[in-house]
Amino acid sequence: MGTKPLNSPKSGESPDFSNKSPAAPVRGGLQFERRRGNDRAVLVQLALGKALASDVADDLEELQALVSSAGADVVGTITGKRDTPDPALFVGSGKAGEIAITASEGSAELVIFNHSLSGAQERNLERELQCRVVDRRALILDIFAQRARSAEGKLAVELAQLQHLSTRLVRGWSHLERQRGGIGLRGPGEKQLEMDRRIIGDKIRMLKERLEKVERQRRTQRRQRERSRTVSIGIVGYTNAGKSTLFNRLTASRTYAADQLFATLDTTVRKLFVPEAQPLVVSDTVGFVRALPHELVDAFKATLLEAVESDLLLHVVDGASEAREQQIETVDSVLDEIGAAHVPRLIVVNKCDLSGLTGEVGRIEIDPETGLPSRVFVSARTGEGIPSLRQALQTHFPRQNTYPFEGASDSAAAA
Repeated sequence: MGTKPLNSPKSGESPDFSNKSPAAPVRGGLQFERRRGNDRAVLVQLALGKALASDVADDLEELQALVSSAGADVVGTITGKRDTPDPALFVGSGKAGEIAITASEGSAELVIFNHSLSGAQERNLERELQCRVVDRRALILDIFAQRARSAEGKLAVELAQLQHLSTRLVRGWSHLERQRGGIGLRGPGEKQLEMDRRIIGDKIRMLKERLEKVERQRRTQRRQRERSRTVSIGIVGYTNAGKSTLFNRLTASRTYAADQLFATLDTTVRKLFVPEAQPLVVSDTVGFVRALPHELVDAFKATLLEAVESDLLLHVVDGASEAREQQIETVDSVLDEIGAAHVPRLIVVNKCDLSGLTGEVGRIEIDPETGLPSRVFVSARTGEGIPSLRQALQTHFPRQNTYPFEGASDSAAAA
């Protein structure tokens, strides 16, 4: 991310969006020095192809929320429409000039595209605009880096950052193309750039091995729950839908919850008591977002397995969002990508107190095919509708009488 020299960020550290840069030309690219404090950023959102204006407005609103979560200050917004992205600059040369003027007038150090850019496009844009350019994937990676708290979360974020960096390594690195030489190192040698790629590759393999160990530990914990006949429930949903607030309301926990995107990344598991239901444990997982970087999906595999191997998913939906149907589709798409499409789910429409759904609070919809609850309307913040959610869970997992000794059931039946 960016063009800073190859010193990969420490585990869980943000590559740091706080910086200003008198452009210092380097052969083959630009380097931008960092300053302290929030970045001033210009946002770029294009309507590509047949995209609707309403969809573009929703995407831009989400981008502004992501930028706020990353800690940057928006000083300008550029919108436009293109049939297809320009291979060199993503935007046309005229639009690039408009972005440059807006960035200069707002003293912006950073231009953020709400699209995925290739390494070549980022390099060309930085030369054209004379400031750092960040795409949507790098922005989300930065937010994850800021939010990770547990050792596992920091490992996963570092892995995702290095995987992203490995595709951008050529940017501004032509000074590394020289061959290594010296006494005992004559001959073709090894290019410094190749060495850096190899170092990153070794680091990625090491991180994957450590995360695989975490994954094995999680599988062991799940097998223990299965042996104790404990039902596993995963809370999933679009970021900022209120998952952690619902988790705290159900389990009387105090995990961090805030009105911001990706407020929590680390999976938390707690027991959940529901009268007349089987023993339950519930896990709060990372939130999803449109165009979630594949590096993050891969890096958070161990965490997302909590959703894949759950007996039921509580899909939390932001009832106050006008884009809730699109958000449901995004979550379903990510669940399908990680192999959790088969897991039964119960949709929990949250934030009914903030929407026009106040009259729906506490209502339970029944699936006509299974006869089980399929949707519940609640407000996790106020607690309204939570008894109905507990009732729905009890219907899904009613307590089953078990007998510890052979013949005990026969004796009970005879009695």
